[in-house]
Amino acid sequence: QGQEKLSCNPKKENGTHVVLCELGNPMKAGARITVDLQLSVSGLDDMGDAITFHLQLRSKNSLSPSNASVTVTVPVEAEAEMELRGTSLPSTTVLPTSWHRVEGSRRLEDHGIKVEHVYELHNKGPGTVSGVTLSLAVPHLLGDHVLLYLLELGTGGGMNCSHHPALNPAQV
Repeated sequence: QGQEKLSCNPKKENGTHVVLCELGNPMKAGARITVDLQLSVSGLDDMGDAITFHLQLRSKNSLSPSNASVTVTVPVEAEAEMELRGTSLPSTTVLPTSWHRVEGSRRLEDHGIKVEHVYELHNKGPGTVSGVTLSLAVPHLLGDHVLLYLLELGTGGGMNCSHHPALNPAQV
């Protein structure tokens, strides 16, 4: 008929976390109850894609003791929002019309003006992330002409990086 809040007590039994809720003592004969449980579980980073709960109803009735149990598996979904920020230093570059690339030169200034592109990938949460892949395509050719001479590629913050084989082909 009415709704009541249950008093539940968490405890550890044989290395297992147990939550014990007292439903009613004594309970009237023929009583039917519905129980909604809301659990807040932390530390699920390494739990895989599901968590399993074992629910058990224990009756202390001496006339018809009961020990019914059911297993419930709940999917675990991690949620995290990623944000990519990028800048170019300098932000604007214009080559003079009189400038020409010097073929075969190993001097940086003979290949153009140095532009550094910096990208930062941020996790805005709420969950942690791992195994993230960022693919960045940089147009280095325009037809048969060099558009951007890719000199080097670096990472920070424990990231691994693989790069296109056209990185610094003239070894300048």
